[in-house]
Amino acid sequence: MLSTPALVLAMMLFSLGLVGLLSRRNILYMLLSLEIMLNAASLAFIAGGARWGQVDGEIMFLFILTLAAAEVSVALGIVLQLSYRFHTLDVDAFSEMKG
Repeated sequence: MLSTPALVLAMMLFSLGLVGLLSRRNILYMLLSLEIMLNAASLAFIAGGARWGQVDGEIMFLFILTLAAAEVSVALGIVLQLSYRFHTLDVDAFSEMKG
């Protein structure tokens, strides 16, 4: 019975993260919004696993937790390099990159 409020909360968190990701132009805020979306997906998996009495939700939570840790380490390295190169964290300034 606990899963319905948890799924509603996960839906609200995911929507909040999606709005933040689409509306912000600062790359740090975009990464924070992405983390909120990953946490919402984790909460949905935990609630679904608790509802059906399976451990699959907890296993998926561990995978999402690992993915989030890897994403943070790689993304912050990229953010530091972009900040050093362009002296800003605005996403629109990075369109000048040549490859």
